[in-house]
Amino acid sequence: MLGAPHGPPHPRHLSTRLVAYEPMFVTRPLDEPLVVLGIDPGLTRCGYAAVQATGPGSAIALSLGVIKTAPGDPLPKRLGELREEFTALLIEFRPHVVAVEQVFFQNNVRTAMSVAQASGLALAEAWICGCEVVTYTPNQVKGAVAGWGAADKAQVQKMVQARLGLTAVPKPADAADAAALALCHLAMAPMRQRVREATAGSR
Repeated sequence: MLGAPHGPPHPRHLSTRLVAYEPMFVTRPLDEPLVVLGIDPGLTRCGYAAVQATGPGSAIALSLGVIKTAPGDPLPKRLGELREEFTALLIEFRPHVVAVEQVFFQNNVRTAMSVAQASGLALAEAWICGCEVVTYTPNQVKGAVAGWGAADKAQVQKMVQARLGLTAVPKPADAADAAALALCHLAMAPMRQRVREATAGSR
């Protein structure tokens, strides 16, 4: 008679592995330009934009685009493809920060779930690579980029074009949204740093 099947690994073993894990991008030159990877999460269409700061209030686009997966494919396959693309982007652009749009519940539960799955993958892959990981709401992005939290998509896209010095409005919209997320972080980063320093000083 065959012996009893082995059970799952003890949780202690799993936690040991996690503690021993070292992110990829721990060591960087101090003078390395700040690169932010913006992610507009989605399972069928996921926008991305790698943006590099070139000075106070200025930046350039290194790459903008959309990752697509086939709606008819099995969910695990689509998630696997998305993960591979995220990893490739992180390795190519070595972002210091990954900015992901904060997921809100929507009336369409299926859409909300797929967006949340894509968002979770982006957050996890960024952390594994040692990036700072931040999330921003749509209103925060609009306020930081267009100066008004109720700005429409066209206004935000125009401001993204102006701030990145592009010759045309960035398309498709998913890529423009991702670029706006990256620009939002560049605008918010000084304030976030001051808050961190103030919090550390009060301890």
